[in-house]
Amino acid sequence: MNAADCAVIGVFMVIITDVWAAHRLVRPFFGTGVLGGFTTFSTYAVDIQHPVRSGRARTGLAYLAATLLAALAAVWVAAAATRRLISWRTT
Repeated sequence: MNAADCAVIGVFMVIITDVWAAHRLVRPFFGTGVLGGFTTFSTYAVDIQHPVRSGRARTGLAYLAATLLAALAAVWVAAAATRRLISWRTT
């Protein structure tokens, strides 16, 4: 779920920065505050503790890395796709 939420953040950040001339506080308010609340990164930290405490540290670290990489990739792909869509619609 974190990756899908991060994709929404990527789309929204492009709209705020490239399309809509928003007030400078809109980006942190919606990006970090509102949309950040949709991600479950708080439970992500707890989810990593369970395998680590039960002796499966490799599983916990793999989950940590995979989730982080998926989230970053989702933001990048969604932002790139949104920019492409916006440039396609304006030409």
